[in-house]
Amino acid sequence: MPGLASQQDAVSLVRRVARALNRRVTDIVALLFNHKSAGSLGAVAGFAIAVVFAWRFLRPSQGRPRRPAPKRPPATPAGTPDSVVSDAPEPVGDSGKLGTRQIVAKRLSGCRKVTCQLLGVVFEEKTPEELQKHATVRPSVVELLLEISRHCDLYLMETVLDDKSEENALMALESAGLFRTGGLMKEKVLFCSTEVGRTSFVRQLEADFHIDTSLEIVSQLSRFIRCQLFISSMEGEQLAANIFNSPSLEQFFS
Repeated sequence: MPGLASQQDAVSLVRRVARALNRRVTDIVALLFNHKSAGSLGAVAGFAIAVVFAWRFLRPSQGRPRRPAPKRPPATPAGTPDSVVSDAPEPVGDSGKLGTRQIVAKRLSGCRKVTCQLLGVVFEEKTPEELQKHATVRPSVVELLLEISRHCDLYLMETVLDDKSEENALMALESAGLFRTGGLMKEKVLFCSTEVGRTSFVRQLEADFHIDTSLEIVSQLSRFIRCQLFISSMEGEQLAANIFNSPSLEQFFS
């Protein structure tokens, strides 16, 4: 092919010039040793520099990797808005509604430690006497409690009458899957024999947010706890600026 032949001729020419330059460099080295004068050395040095530049210009460039040409971005079809091409944020929930994670974060308002009563809040049972017989976790609070335990440090607590009540409570929580993620552990489920003990638990843990069904406990803790949720069907004005009212845990976080 004519193109291939011309390329081969060019390569052959470059090789012949390279061999000639090699021989010339040998002569220059010999000349440096034979001529000691400053003028001769300057002339030879200038000629050597010229040879080096000629060598760099004439040496074959086949071994050099060629830098690939920059790729042009694909053309945007006419009439297509830029917002279609760029990455768009994913919508939050269906129809723009907030998901459980966003609601929990918004309701807790930066609180990092939450304490929560079991009876009447997590359990269907509302009295210590009922807890002696059985414990039933409300299905509607399971995912909510798991999300709260991911968002902050969650402790569950209850006033019990005996060891059987403690066993019933732990078995119900485990059966509901509340210990499966590691955010909530059995060691974070606390039991006491009096309501004074539950109040003491909350203060010792230095909770930011407490959830309880006892108006007396909520009132006593209002001076020490940043926020509280009073679970009660009682209607009326808010008890204090830092105490919220709600009929249930899931309704407050809905």
